Amino acid sequence: MSQLGSDQEQDAAGFVLAGGRSSRMGEEKALVLLDGRPLVAHALGVLREAGLPVSVAGARSPLAAFAPVVEDAKPGQGPLAGVCAALASTSARLAVFLPVDLPLLPVVLLDCLLDHARITGRAVTVPSVNGFAQTFPAVVDRAALPALLKELEAGHRGCLSGFRTAAASLNEAVTVLPVEMAVQSGRIAHPQGLVAAYWFLNVNGPADLQRAAALHQAPNRALIG
Repeated sequence: MSQLGSDQEQDAAGFVLAGGRSSRMGEEKALVLLDGRPLVAHALGVLREAGLPVSVAGARSPLAAFAPVVEDAKPGQGPLAGVCAALASTSARLAVFLPVDLPLLPVVLLDCLLDHARITGRAVTVPSVNGFAQTFPAVVDRAALPALLKELEAGHRGCLSGFRTAAASLNEAVTVLPVEMAVQSGRIAHPQGLVAAYWFLNVNGPADLQRAAALHQAPNRALIG
């Protein structure tokens, strides 16, 4: 089945956000290897495991070999531009956004967020950890696109603030799902037993990559530095 056909038949599509400048990494972040696989392949694999048709949004380097690429209409304006381009490109009602630099996120979290979004019908669903809402991963309804575009055109590039504004435009609040509560209830669990706080480790530089590799290989071992 083609990618486009799969998108049309499902109510959700997955997008890897890969438009960052990678300045702290010193090389193209999406192509940096973790356990022998590029970070973009890790992220796409999680979305595919969730049963979603996948694309890469806002890529700053040639990533079409990994998945179809959705180009930013306004490159250089941050991940919100990638979010808007992705929402405009899909016929699916819901879009699941996963940054390229969160390689430790388990697919069960995406499943949980997507199920919650389908049940509640809310425009934006994100997780929280340690009491703080996380911008990504996020499940966003296409109905949020007009408000997100207005935020982008106004020069407001923050995704979480944009999500809140978009939800408010639909007379809603962003739905925040506490990860720890979902874990404690037995609803979700990391397949390697990794504690929830580490799921959101951002791989921004070489030290982060080294830490992610150590956690990926030995999740129950305490890390130093």
